[in-house]
Amino acid sequence: MMTNPSIRAVTFDLWDTVLIDDTDEPKRQAQGLAPKPIARRNLVHAFLSEHSPISKETVDTAYDVADAAFRHVWYEQHVTWEVKDRISVLLKGLGRQLPAEQFDELVRLHEEMEIQISPDLVPGVAEAIRNLHGKYSLVVISDTIFTPGWGLRKILEKENLLQYFDAFIFSDEQGCCKPDRAVFEAAVKAVNVGLTEFVHIGDREEKDIAGPQNVGGRGILCTAALDRGSQSTRADAICSNFKDLESILESL
Repeated sequence: MMTNPSIRAVTFDLWDTVLIDDTDEPKRQAQGLAPKPIARRNLVHAFLSEHSPISKETVDTAYDVADAAFRHVWYEQHVTWEVKDRISVLLKGLGRQLPAEQFDELVRLHEEMEIQISPDLVPGVAEAIRNLHGKYSLVVISDTIFTPGWGLRKILEKENLLQYFDAFIFSDEQGCCKPDRAVFEAAVKAVNVGLTEFVHIGDREEKDIAGPQNVGGRGILCTAALDRGSQSTRADAICSNFKDLESILESL
């Protein structure tokens, strides 16, 4: 009878696994700030309007089209454009350009939005990560949407979690994203374990469960922030509360 190899590394998705997406929005509202999607569009409109008139409706439409293109490439090609690429696509669609310094500033304001006002941690995840440190190699594997890898490191540092991870695989730095096998191969190589010796925890079936399983690893579906389909998952386990994660790992 065959048994599973021992787990030597645990890899973590970030969004809705470690950080709860959009929990920064109530904080923004309390400060009188617009929601992030509106704030981003307002930024583009303001920067372009400095040079020649453009309607807000036109900018909003172009931003929506650029977002749709990003999502298509993200899901179909397993690539996440960097913010500079997203804004370049948007400006090209509008037939507009910005001076290099202004373009760089617009990119920076996009990238730092979630650093300045950050989302909340999933309850119990910080303690779970601290408890696993030293028992397993710990790696972050995260798709980057607007906040790049360097920015996500800053958020983890603010939460006093950065030092517990042995490696970081961010899609903007890797050049591809989950569920591409190269992402998981890079993660295990970084901590010198085999593809059958890691388990990944995340909230999305295709990316966080099928992705690691397709390369020989295991997947834990995280429902501690929200449940994206536990009724039909093929996950090796489900974690609805991070206080149970250590025992789940031991059972695997």
